[in-house]
Amino acid sequence: MKMIKLSHISSGFIAVLVGYTSSVAIIFQAAQSLGASQAQLNSWMLALGVGLGFSSILLSFRFKMPIITAWSTPGAALLVTSLEGVSMEQAIGSFILCGLLILICGVTGWFEKLQHLIPNSIANAMLAGILFQFGLNIFSSMQDSLLLVCVMGVGYLLAKPLLKNFTIPFILSIGLLFSYWQGLIDAQGFTLKFASPIWVSPSFSLASFISISIPLFIVTMSSQNVPGAATLKAAGYNPPMSAALGITGAITMIMAPLGGFSYNLAAITAAICCSEEADADKNTRYKAGICTGLFYILIGIFGASVVSLFIMLPKALIMVIAGLALLGTLGKSLNNALAESYEREAALITLLVTISGIEFFSIGSAFWGLIIGMCCIGLNKLHKPLLTD
Repeated sequence: MKMIKLSHISSGFIAVLVGYTSSVAIIFQAAQSLGASQAQLNSWMLALGVGLGFSSILLSFRFKMPIITAWSTPGAALLVTSLEGVSMEQAIGSFILCGLLILICGVTGWFEKLQHLIPNSIANAMLAGILFQFGLNIFSSMQDSLLLVCVMGVGYLLAKPLLKNFTIPFILSIGLLFSYWQGLIDAQGFTLKFASPIWVSPSFSLASFISISIPLFIVTMSSQNVPGAATLKAAGYNPPMSAALGITGAITMIMAPLGGFSYNLAAITAAICCSEEADADKNTRYKAGICTGLFYILIGIFGASVVSLFIMLPKALIMVIAGLALLGTLGKSLNNALAESYEREAALITLLVTISGIEFFSIGSAFWGLIIGMCCIGLNKLHKPLLTD
């Protein structure tokens, strides 16, 4: 393997930074709803970090594409409400059964066949819809942190023509230094502590399988794995869904007793590693996926202590660096989504539904955007022969 570039390292770090800061609080809530102690919470973060790191490295290296895994954020939100009155042992058993369902999807290969049916225009439109809010966040952050956003934004515009793939790490450094200078980072009393794994023996019941495992499986597949596959497809890759589901399902079953409740394909963090900012060469972007995995493992080893440090960073800093890192991918996705005139209206509808943020049955707007867009494509094909008569 050729040398890893700074852009690979920075993309991996930003992907993990965005992934943790955007949704880790929901995981804390889910664990606390089960009455988890601080030591158990550290074990959850250890299991998630190591599991995500191992799967990201394995998949990225094996298939030579930036296949990033993540926890199910909608799944964690679902657990916050569905774990009330459930014992830790029953919850762990439910996580294992959810992993088994995902593993079965990988072994049977039906999901991989379905994702091949998604047109590139619809996949790009859904990805653009997912990333759209990150672009808006650059400017909405000006409301509370005008000076920080302006410094980072102007720095980006000036540095982009000169530094190219090194622009994002440069802007991240500027943002961190400026935030520290302005006193926006308060790390007093921060100490690094190693996390220790705590095993919880699972307990299985039909009630928990129906009320926890099946909803978690449906939400993870529809709200995480579908957009994750579309992200890779929009970047020009042919994602190996059967292998990815098999590995994430198996890791869920192995790591669940330690607190690893869900592992699945990432969309937003994968988009960071699939961008030209990560590497101009599409064939070597997988190294950014490997770097992401290494950062996952490193953070997991220190459990919740490193996560707490991430949370101390200014929210505007995270929003701006994520938005800038995804800006190129957003523009490319929009261009690809609307390139074909015949599919343009369906792609536009997919984009708008995804941006809308609608949610039905605890399933997010990205999935519904995909479904409605595919229906539009199907109706167009149905009426096309009639129009030509």
